Order: sequence, then C-alpha cells, then structure tokens
Amino acid sequence: MIGFGRWSRQPNAESVLRVAVLALGLASCDAVSQTGDGSDRPAHHTADGFKNLHIADPDKTFFNFLFMKYFGDTEWADHEARAAEVPTRPVDPQSLSPAAGDMTITWLGHSTFLIQWAGKNILTDPIFANRASPVTFAGPKRYIPHVIDYAELPSIDYVVISHDHYDHLDRTAVSLLGDGPFYLVPLRLKAWFVENGVSTTRVSELDWWDQADFPDIRFQAMPAQHWSGRGPFGRRKTLWASWLIELDGTKLWFAGDTGYNPVQFKEIGRATGGVDVALIPIGGYVPRWFMGPYHVNPEEAIKIHRDIGATTSIGMHWGTFPLTAEGPIDPQRELEKQKALYGMAPGAFITMTVGETLRRSAVSQVSGVTWRREAYRAERAASE
Repeated sequence: MIGFGRWSRQPNAESVLRVAVLALGLASCDAVSQTGDGSDRPAHHTADGFKNLHIADPDKTFFNFLFMKYFGDTEWADHEARAAEVPTRPVDPQSLSPAAGDMTITWLGHSTFLIQWAGKNILTDPIFANRASPVTFAGPKRYIPHVIDYAELPSIDYVVISHDHYDHLDRTAVSLLGDGPFYLVPLRLKAWFVENGVSTTRVSELDWWDQADFPDIRFQAMPAQHWSGRGPFGRRKTLWASWLIELDGTKLWFAGDTGYNPVQFKEIGRATGGVDVALIPIGGYVPRWFMGPYHVNPEEAIKIHRDIGATTSIGMHWGTFPLTAEGPIDPQRELEKQKALYGMAPGAFITMTVGETLRRSAVSQVSGVTWRREAYRAERAASE
C-alpha cells in the first residue's frame, strides 16, 4: 500500500480499470494550447483543433487523474451507497404530450432534457447507456434508475450535443435515435455521427456564434470553457459549445459542460439580452484543484446565471454518474447554501427530480423573479 496525504487506499485491478476508463472522459489534456500564428482563423481555433480563450489549458494527463483518485487528499463519496439521496420518479410516456401552446422541460438525468413545444421534441446531450464509457463492462456506472424506456420517447425532432465526452455523447442513444432527429453539433463532430450510421444530411456542424434556423425554432452555438476528446489522444480536436434555443418567443440556454470565466458568459448575456431558462451544470467539481478549470461548482453556476441574465436556471450534471468526488446530493445542497449567501429568491435557480416535468407557466410561477431579466435589459441599455 502506498500512502500519500491524509489517507491511503489499496487499488485493486477492477477499480484501476474502472478509473482508467473514467479518466478517458475526465483527465484534461496534454500540453498548453498553441497560440495564434497570425492567420485569419477565429481566436478559439488552432492549426489542428481548438482552445479556450480565458485560461491556459492545464497540462494534466491520465496519470494525474489516477494519482489524484487513489493517492490524493480528497476522499471520494460512495455514490452507489448514497444513490437513494437523489429524488427520481418514473416518466409516464403518455404524459409527454403537452397541451397546445404549452412548453415543457423534462429532466431525464445528468445533462439530458426533453424540451417540448408545439409538437416539436428536442433532446440535449442524450445519454441512454448504463455507463458513461467507451465499453459496457467498466467506467462510471449510472447509480440511479432510468426513468423511462427510451424507445417510448416521443419522436425526437432535434438533438443538440455540447461536446464529445462519454457522459454527453452516447453511442447507445444515437443508435436508438438514428436518422429520426436532426443533430446540431460543434465543429468537427459530424464525422463521428456519420461513422456511427447517421446520414450526412441529418447533422449540422456549427462554430461558436453560428446559428441554424428551422420553422419556428432557432439554434445558436455559443462559447463554453471546456475541452474535448474520447481517449488519451486527440485532445481538443473537436469543438465544445453551449447552445441557445429560441422557440415561441422563449429563450433557453443549455450550458453543456463548462468551467467559469468572467468574460464569455457576460458576452452571452449581452448577445441574448438575457434568457428565460438556463440549464447549468452544478455537479462534477470536486476536487477543485483538478476539476476547477473545466467544471463549475454551484457558486460559479450562480455567477453564470447572473452573467447571462437568466430568469430561471435549472441545475443539471449531477445525481446520475460517479464522475467526481462529491456525493450524489451534495451539488443540490451546496446550491441551496450558495443561493442563501447570494440572497437569491428560492425559485431563481432550482433543481428538479429526475423524471420531473416543468411547464412554462409553472416555471414562471416558481421563479418569481421576472424582474431580473428586465433589470438586466435596463442595465445593458444604460451601458450602451
């Protein structure tokens, strides 16, 4: 046994394999991103991929993750033993038919939401597999039950993908959905979909700030602070993004997975004039020294909520997979603590039961902070 820090653990072969697979989706990259060379490409582009603009991408490897996991000072929660902390309820497929003119948001776990309006159905980062992993026998295993048989979902019209990590881009989900939806993905991800059986005409790649218009719906790719890669090599070869979805006069913003900086989210707020609903990650943040650059904690999620001028925000990216050290319910508890410290209205930033559906009218009643968006607009107008 090797001791380091306050405590030590004896890793066995199974646990090393499990964490090795996890590290493929979490351990952050090779060397610091290259800088520009005077070309005309956008600032977040490099000669062979992409980079973050407001941090120096950390020089961490797969082995750094293993060392942190087994020999670091942070004790990891037993997620499976504490799984019952996460509230869940089964989804009745018959309930997924909103009344005419109504808009609904159903949380299916992690970063997967079903957004419905006027007969249109949109999924964000669908993950249907039991593990967030390239293999079925190892890797982070879902510790809460699936809340629906995904074959019973309504016909999906659009899917937005934030990036290619295994807990956000899932081959099981794409295999089930097939050519049914139209996929909106960040740059250089189209090839993966085509390789996995999706027709080339059913996928559109977007750069940050690009938009795609469909009848009554607009999608716009927006910045995020993250990275990409589905293995130990090829870091940041494909782009990562957040997404603005506009429908029926309502603006929804899906953060995907992101760290915090004080620039990009304020840019999003200025560009959008504020959003009605923001879907923001609150989990996947411990230990901070390792996860911090690319994963917000609940306090930083609140900063994003404020920066983008959200009326109501919903916490996601928690309570589903054992990706980081904090316990299953810890992100929700920390969010409530930070809301009190920031003096926020109870409904300004909420969490949902996995399987729960919110209706647009209910969201407005829950938030009780419609003034926040108007104040943001007034502040922006004054500054201009």
